[in-house]
Amino acid sequence: MSESSAEAVASAASAAAASAGNWRRAGVAGAAIGVVAAGAAAGVAIERLTVGRGMRRKARLALDSTGPYGSLRGTPGKAYADDGTELYYEVDDAEPEAPLAPRRRRLFGRKAPAPVTVVFSHGYCLNQDSWHFQRAALRGVVRTVHWDQRSHGRSGRGVAQLKDGTPVAIDELGRDLKAVIDAAVPEGPIVLVGHSMGGMTVMALADQYPELIRDRVVAIALVGTSSGRLGEVNFGLPVAGVNAVRRVLPGVLRALGQQAALVERGRRATADLFAGVIKRYSFATRDVDPAVERFAERMIEGTPIDVVAEFYPAFTEHDKTAALTHFTDLPVLVLAGVKDLVTPSEHSEAIADLLPDAELVLVADAGHLVMLEHPEVVIDRLADLLMRAGAVPAGATVGGYGSTSSTAQPG
Repeated sequence: MSESSAEAVASAASAAAASAGNWRRAGVAGAAIGVVAAGAAAGVAIERLTVGRGMRRKARLALDSTGPYGSLRGTPGKAYADDGTELYYEVDDAEPEAPLAPRRRRLFGRKAPAPVTVVFSHGYCLNQDSWHFQRAALRGVVRTVHWDQRSHGRSGRGVAQLKDGTPVAIDELGRDLKAVIDAAVPEGPIVLVGHSMGGMTVMALADQYPELIRDRVVAIALVGTSSGRLGEVNFGLPVAGVNAVRRVLPGVLRALGQQAALVERGRRATADLFAGVIKRYSFATRDVDPAVERFAERMIEGTPIDVVAEFYPAFTEHDKTAALTHFTDLPVLVLAGVKDLVTPSEHSEAIADLLPDAELVLVADAGHLVMLEHPEVVIDRLADLLMRAGAVPAGATVGGYGSTSSTAQPG
């Protein structure tokens, strides 16, 4: 795509947001934001859809009613950020006396795990349910906490953003994580797991509370994330097109955020295009379970457009490379999909270069939502990390289950 055509796409999106009287143009803008919500940029080419719109709508409704993903619930709790934002979390407690199922026995052995709590932080435009498979595998084996970042999922809208118009900052998310830990894990060892924005949140926590990392954190897992230089990501687009989009995208987002109701109607009207964009920027394989694809769509669709606009600028400002030094003496897992167009695997390799003792796992046939696309790979490596951290018996056997495990390549 030429630079002029990329500029035309972005300009059309901006004009659509500014024109409240034409909802069809707002639909184009909504599609552009669907790209951003999936971690991409305007102007991506989508393959032609061949199934009728009515049939696709019925398929989405059927998947929504039958899909089991995101159905796991735990003991609910609330924490409060320093600006008063209500942060929702759930706790799954360990059941050391309960007999382990055969598969869990293979993963974790027969002995009860140590009293370690694993805290999962999700990514941009997702929610705690994005860890569905990992949560299911660890349930009852080790204590876990799953929380929704501010303005996402069941957490409240960011007070500082809603009332004061304060921009979201990754440092703020790090303080939010500290509030959740204080409420849900006031004592005991912790394993921190973060995907994408969640990994950045973990880095921000370490940057601001190094004593917490030193005294209580026993392991770290960083999945599909980055320590900085996200402004250089090209999202799989030609260089000229990326440069054009970068120039206009911040203004487009601001305009769209001011016309939230209009753009949300546009997103609904362009659901088919939106689904194609999500698939391209979330998954690398063609045979992903349609229910998993729809599950990802629902999470991203559930993120209001003004929240998308609020968070996006924080990523270009994110730089927590120096904070990685706080993880030097800990067991660290760095895992990424080789075909991730949102936070390319080179960013994970850069993190691993600064943490030479970390385990680097690159999943060959995976995109940004690797924990949904190849859940067994992520589960296996998390199980190994927990063993190294002493959360589960060191003698447990962690092997490959299913064909997806064969795609993992040690860095």
